[in-house]
Amino acid sequence: MLAVFTALMAFTGSLRAEDGYALWMRYAPLEPALVAHYGTSLGEVVAPDQTPTQRAARDELVLGLTGLLDRAPRLNTSAVTGHAVVLGTPTSSALIAPLHDEMASLGQEGYLLRRAHIGGREVLLVAAPRDIGVLYGVFHLLRLLQTGASLDTLEVRESPRLQLRVLNHWDNLDGHVERGYAGRSLWDWQTLPEWRDPRYTDYARANASLGINGTVLNNVNASAQSLAPDYLAKAAALADIFRPYGIRVYLSARFSAPIELGGLATADPLEPDVQRWWRDKADEIYAHIPDFGGFLVKANSEGQPGPQDYGRSHADGANLLAKALAPHGGVVMWRAFVYAHDVPADRATQAYTEFAGLDGAFLPNVIVQVKNGPLDFQPREPFHPLFGAMPHTPLMMEVQITKEYLGFATHLVYLGPLYEEVLQADTRARGEGATVAQFLTGIAGVANIGNDRTWTGSHFDQANWYAFGRLAWNPQHPSRDIAAEWAAMTFAPDPEVVEPIVGMMMASREAAVSYMTPLGLHHLMARGHHYGPGPWVDGGPRADWTSVYYHRADRHGIGFDRTARGSNAVGQYAPDVAALYGDVTQVPEPLLLWFHHVPWDHRMASGRPLWDELVGHYTQGVRQVQGMQTTWAGLQGRVDAHRHAQVAAFLSIQRREAQWWRDASVAYFQAVSGRPLPAGETAPPHPLAWYQALAFPSAPGDGR
Repeated sequence: MLAVFTALMAFTGSLRAEDGYALWMRYAPLEPALVAHYGTSLGEVVAPDQTPTQRAARDELVLGLTGLLDRAPRLNTSAVTGHAVVLGTPTSSALIAPLHDEMASLGQEGYLLRRAHIGGREVLLVAAPRDIGVLYGVFHLLRLLQTGASLDTLEVRESPRLQLRVLNHWDNLDGHVERGYAGRSLWDWQTLPEWRDPRYTDYARANASLGINGTVLNNVNASAQSLAPDYLAKAAALADIFRPYGIRVYLSARFSAPIELGGLATADPLEPDVQRWWRDKADEIYAHIPDFGGFLVKANSEGQPGPQDYGRSHADGANLLAKALAPHGGVVMWRAFVYAHDVPADRATQAYTEFAGLDGAFLPNVIVQVKNGPLDFQPREPFHPLFGAMPHTPLMMEVQITKEYLGFATHLVYLGPLYEEVLQADTRARGEGATVAQFLTGIAGVANIGNDRTWTGSHFDQANWYAFGRLAWNPQHPSRDIAAEWAAMTFAPDPEVVEPIVGMMMASREAAVSYMTPLGLHHLMARGHHYGPGPWVDGGPRADWTSVYYHRADRHGIGFDRTARGSNAVGQYAPDVAALYGDVTQVPEPLLLWFHHVPWDHRMASGRPLWDELVGHYTQGVRQVQGMQTTWAGLQGRVDAHRHAQVAAFLSIQRREAQWWRDASVAYFQAVSGRPLPAGETAPPHPLAWYQALAFPSAPGDGR
């Protein structure tokens, strides 16, 4: 025990180095008044230590209390000798056993926090049906302590609303991270399985603190080698590290692996040899990883192989893998991000066209993974029409945590409001109030994590990992409250720190939409790497990889007509939603140009013509970033110098690039429309050709 405590104290010391490594688990000393208030209740930890998860829960609580209270609590395994925190399940602790029936409704991952009296002594209970719930409950208690919440009337019952809460790592086996802006991959495949970097455990701790219970280790643009025996041994080493923290490992599977690894002539899902190969591969994987979660599959999209190569459906392909995994309890997460080899009239309609008719055709352990919007993680999209359209098929929502289209790691863009906007969108599929969240079995987030010391490439991008996890646990949790939690734990619980930071965060997504893609515009980024503006992008191998395909600006107007007169994408939504989006007088203005091609002089709600409103949005976005800079400058001295300086530098980059976005976009759309700038608006400092000539061949995170 002394050795464990010494190690914990050493780690506590490293956590207080304010370089961002500690994430929201800094456990920095509380103010003396809070220490005095909490200290009487937290002097002892009574916890079992017979399983790895029990030890993880106990050690995390000891680590947290030691840092927060600046002293270590006493440790016991079963007896209460003073004011204590008591951890356990009905089977691991006689002190918790009387709560067995009461906790039955909490499920396999839920927990209970409560004040109680045991043996005449006041205690705090962290109780759960299973060990993993105890660990989640410990993190909840530490969150309350870090944010300065009162424990006087503590009574918490929590269970996750979604079954699967998964990070998708787009990490390649060579260490490159596609759409990654936080350095190289966290996984060092070269040194696994022998070297188990302690950082892997800290990654697991961070995910468990949010209730994330799955991780896909490799890129959806998968290499078949990830299923080869040597890589399965490496994945098994990570699974061993993650298991005590409730995290199951998944792998992206390349559909053509039977050819590339197995030497077969085909990967046709109806061929018996192919079916046998996948059964044998599943058996092999589970021999390495007994609790393997299953496969994530990208098929027949962006050149990836799939069942359509053999004239088969997505259901045929998914069910092939589902049958192989079913005896072991595994699942297939089959991505609905697809589009045809031939450029369609509207790429945004492709997923619905291919999947809606397959509702009910998938086996029960197949989950169709649907992006939050119908196109591709844009700064703003309407919710995907498949939500509500496949009532007989389990669905997951896929969101990006990494900011491929939102300024990479250098722009402060808090994504909580984006996730919340989609989760709470009313599909009207079952009448009013049928939100997207109600149709979900799980949620997946494309991770923004790399080997950068901050984990995510910037201090504020940690908040998006945090917000994803909190909303995956409870999609009803307000994103503003999540931002306040994160700010208090990451910087300080002082309201004079938290309130201005939350103000910055909550305004940041709308600011980015304004200086990048206002009023429903989308896919205006530069070709390939998506760094910076490129509304002029045209030509190339596919029209739907260009910007002009989507904005359709000409001398008369701008926007993509998705009404019944155009591509009729609105027809993929429930009738009430289709009527709303399809009516130019009713569609929400933030989605106007997504659904309608409208004249430049179209009268907006403000009374201004569309052209004036568009330019005004671009300018307003820049001003909002300037406001964020001012707010952050006012926190100097309240935030440690190292992190304050780095955030200030990144905000300076964001301010410069927001201006670039504004000027380049205004220059282009003015050239197309031929309209003068609205009164009071400043002309771009360079001609359009200057912006078009900019090139960035080494932009990070490109997909190669």
